Amino acid sequence: MDYRNYIEIDPQVRFGKPCIKGTRISVYDVLSWLSSGMTVDEILGDFPQLTKDQILACLGYSADKERKATVVV
Repeated sequence: MDYRNYIEIDPQVRFGKPCIKGTRISVYDVLSWLSSGMTVDEILGDFPQLTKDQILACLGYSADKERKATVVV
């Protein structure tokens, strides 16, 4: 899956934070819900406008950002 099909950065939406296309739900929001213990099904129940692929795209985006991170010593 290519997360770029689902995630966009628009300076006019949420101050340019990466968000799920067509929503104001940020990647951070989704990752925060998952890290607090919510399941994908619980997120989909609370936000029926989302899809499982969009949630997985948030994980893919995060993994890609981590892979590209550099350590400054």
